[in-house]
Amino acid sequence: MSLAIAAGTLAALVWQVGTGPFLDGLQTVNGTALAAAFGLAVMTTVCCAWRWRVVARGLGLDLSLRTAVAAYYRSLFLNVTLPGGVVGDVHRGISHGRDTSDVARGLRAVAWERSAGQVVQVVLTVAVLLVVPSPVRGSMPLIALAVLAAAGGVVLVGRAPRWRAALVHELRSGLLARSAWPAVALASALIVAGHVATFVIAAHTAGATAPASQILPLALLVLAAGALPNIGGWGPREGVTAWAFAAAGLGASRGVATAVVYGVMVFVASLPGALVLLTGWVRRV
Repeated sequence: MSLAIAAGTLAALVWQVGTGPFLDGLQTVNGTALAAAFGLAVMTTVCCAWRWRVVARGLGLDLSLRTAVAAYYRSLFLNVTLPGGVVGDVHRGISHGRDTSDVARGLRAVAWERSAGQVVQVVLTVAVLLVVPSPVRGSMPLIALAVLAAAGGVVLVGRAPRWRAALVHELRSGLLARSAWPAVALASALIVAGHVATFVIAAHTAGATAPASQILPLALLVLAAGALPNIGGWGPREGVTAWAFAAAGLGASRGVATAVVYGVMVFVASLPGALVLLTGWVRRV
């Protein structure tokens, strides 16, 4: 069902704006943009691996930074090439769990690590959109209240007796320990900044002339759409980008072209993960 929604979103965009913006996006990709995306991806991937290592060690799992970086690149490549966008994370959790003889804990470490990143991203997104002009600024107070209500609901669920002990223990040791949460928060903030910078470069590469300050809130909206069902990252991202650019007066077609450039940049930046996969296959053979 989720894949059908993503495919339907792409089909609706083609019907609305035609294939021109998609082709324009592909044609405007250049070496400078790809090199910038690759460099930014090195920074964000190292930060992702660092965050994962901090959480995993908090849960009692050994994980070196070098191993974490290689596994995270592999995970990113699988996420952007396979439907669903989470296959790489599941594979990463299972592989690490097998290496440490605790698959369940390995999967939980990945889940906590990704959840922490999502929480920081949501907080940053809400904070920026509350003060920076954007197509959703008028709705942001209600959205902020909804986020707070959702956080309260999570707390109430966590207080249920059956869940409380395990949740509190893993939260305290994996995320909220004094040696963990500053690193997790800093790494997550740097990751969001890297993704936003990549999107801004994609927008300018696609021909957008708006300043980075105007594209910033649009980038955060598009990054938030990454949590929606997708096909290797494609689908909701293009739909939200088209809507956001149109609402900001930049044109839906320009938004689609930007999304295509961004998608190509992300794919190229994830290619070291293919090398990690190939190396692992050769070693097994």
